[in-house]
Amino acid sequence: MTTDELIATLRLQHVPNIGDVLAKKLISQCGSPAAIFEDKRNQLLKIDGIGTQTIRNLFEKAHLEAAESEYAYIAKNNIEWTYFLDAEYPHYLKHCIDGPILLFKKGNIDLDGRKIISVVGTRNITSYGMAFCEEFIADIAPLNPIIVSGFAYGVDICIQREAVKQGLQTIGCLAHGLNQIYPKVHAKYQSDILKHGGFFTEFWSSSSPERENFLKRNRIIAGMSEATVVVESAEKGGSLVTADIANSYNRDVFAVPGRSTDKYSLGCNNLIKQQKAHMLTSAADLIYLLDWELDQKESPLIQKQLFVDLNDTEQAIYTYLQKEGKQLLDSIALACKIPIFKASSTLLGMEMKGVIRPLPGKLFEAI
Repeated sequence: MTTDELIATLRLQHVPNIGDVLAKKLISQCGSPAAIFEDKRNQLLKIDGIGTQTIRNLFEKAHLEAAESEYAYIAKNNIEWTYFLDAEYPHYLKHCIDGPILLFKKGNIDLDGRKIISVVGTRNITSYGMAFCEEFIADIAPLNPIIVSGFAYGVDICIQREAVKQGLQTIGCLAHGLNQIYPKVHAKYQSDILKHGGFFTEFWSSSSPERENFLKRNRIIAGMSEATVVVESAEKGGSLVTADIANSYNRDVFAVPGRSTDKYSLGCNNLIKQQKAHMLTSAADLIYLLDWELDQKESPLIQKQLFVDLNDTEQAIYTYLQKEGKQLLDSIALACKIPIFKASSTLLGMEMKGVIRPLPGKLFEAI
């Protein structure tokens, strides 16, 4: 991208009431960002969604001045960027209609052909959430995925630190410009993240971490990944917004279940109950449902031996599924000579214990 095109893109990005959807439409119709500002105004009016007020906004001198100022900052600080039509722009994000037209980046980010998942959750992570993050990253590390999160308090920084420990690439999506770090206390982790991945943001150097920026940032976290994992969440929270966005993009969503009495498991339990997320009890669940396979050159995924106490009914079901493979609920109840309602509740309990998994078509199988 030439300097003129970059400045034109920044100029377009700076105009209020022109979001990424409309910006892409303008670029598509005119041929390039610079061409938008070269076209006659009556030609622009023919584009659906463009009115006289929008055109007046487009050509305000203040937007060009702001774009030139931001370009000077980018050039002086050697800030890298990627345009939404560039080959290095995040592959999955390209398929999101509201993906940013321009992303700024910093670090050693390599997305080429890589598995990418996002992991989000509450700022108030518990010991249960910390333990899950540690085990999940350790178990998924042999597949060498990129771990995306928001570099925020709680689950975000926990999962990114665990990724660094395992030598995985991790990307923090920021709600402000690259000239600052928020929260400031996380500055001590910045160098590790830059060595093992880096940062993405759509925000300029003049942007501060405002609340609405975090909500916009969430669509990047959800959009650039194949799947989103929610580790812990209260009944309401930003991670649930990210999960909703991921669902709107037709991406897989996973949630870690917890006790019904645990405040920071309510959001995850509701996602599972409302069938907005797959239940995630281990990395193996995600690997199986995403149909990921290990490269033969990579180390095999070693699953920990499970020592789980099963009652007589659970043991009968487990033995049956081990012998017969994938089975329907009705078949399980008939073969094990138990009522369907009891088989259903027993299977849910076994799923929570991590010894069986549900499959599409109302099938179940032993793990």
